[in-house]
Amino acid sequence: MIQRHLKILEHALSCLRRRWGKSLAIILVYALTVVVLASVLFLTHALRTEANLLLTEAPDLVVQRLIAGRHDLIPANYASDIATFPGVKKVTPRAWGYYYDALTQANFTVMGVDSDEPQKWPLLTGRMPQTAEECAIGEGVADVRGVNLEDYLVLIDAEGIGVGYQVTGVFQSESSLLSNDLIILSDAETRHFFRLPDGMATDLAIEVYNPREVDTLARKIKRLFPDSRPITHDEIQRTYDAVFNWRGGMLLIVFAAALVAFCILAWDKATGLSAEERREIGILKAIGWDTSDILLLKFWEGTVIALSAFLLGLLVALIHVFWLGAPVLSAVIRGWSVLFPNFQLVPYIDLYQVFVLAFITVVPYVVSTVIPSWKAATTDPD
Repeated sequence: MIQRHLKILEHALSCLRRRWGKSLAIILVYALTVVVLASVLFLTHALRTEANLLLTEAPDLVVQRLIAGRHDLIPANYASDIATFPGVKKVTPRAWGYYYDALTQANFTVMGVDSDEPQKWPLLTGRMPQTAEECAIGEGVADVRGVNLEDYLVLIDAEGIGVGYQVTGVFQSESSLLSNDLIILSDAETRHFFRLPDGMATDLAIEVYNPREVDTLARKIKRLFPDSRPITHDEIQRTYDAVFNWRGGMLLIVFAAALVAFCILAWDKATGLSAEERREIGILKAIGWDTSDILLLKFWEGTVIALSAFLLGLLVALIHVFWLGAPVLSAVIRGWSVLFPNFQLVPYIDLYQVFVLAFITVVPYVVSTVIPSWKAATTDPD
């Protein structure tokens, strides 16, 4: 049985070599369809996974202050009142902000930490800043600014004054999004850099003992401070998922033309065989081939073309997304890629997505190859 399949497969390959021009054209068009669809799925899944890894470090609850519907600084004394609520483990007023670097046209996140605060991100090398003249940076910042350990990073503060910070550490993380654009200063220096008023913070980070009580705590905070906006960990995660799902779906709709082109290709294949293919089937029938043998031959021809195109498309999609950084798609999916320092995506691949993609691309083509062959194989050789 295996020998029969191998012999028929060998003959199928010789038939494809004989029609190499047509076979190559089909494979290239087929592979292009797979590249487009797989790139969107890979990029969306990788960014969603990166975001989920980032959120593992996020606090259980973040409290912001709204003034006229906009995010504003929050009084740090809100923290003492919230800390008295049952179930609250810790309330931390945070000082952080965004810094637009005109030199590299990138947005950085500047965050202040206390020197005695437990380290949240593993360091590639070096240490956390201990004084106001030191900083720790992400790998993305180090790349775009061309600085390394012990070099000086020059930033322009809120008053337009250039300030130099000695780089004492470069972050690394399981998620590239987590620390890629990050600049860590001491808490006091961050407040001075942004000229934050005394007694004010960017937001409050809250840790709770029981995560199931987060929603109840958020409602209590909203009642006590009507101008606040409590944001739970689950709300942030749902927002990330919704954004990436929406953008990925939008791209799939835009590139639906590729899928339509593939369907037309498969339909054209199913509507009939060329005169040369009919003549070939007639000769095989005349020399003693059974209908099942011919169907098996066409099955292997379709399978070879479909799998070759699928694997080629999958390989090109992997290179496009995880090596080249998806230059065609990243601006739409990420949205802030123009401002964000470039980062290398970690190749997270969902095998379920690969299986579904293979099913909707390989199976229809193989079926559309076998059906017209069956009609011709059941006809008299004459």
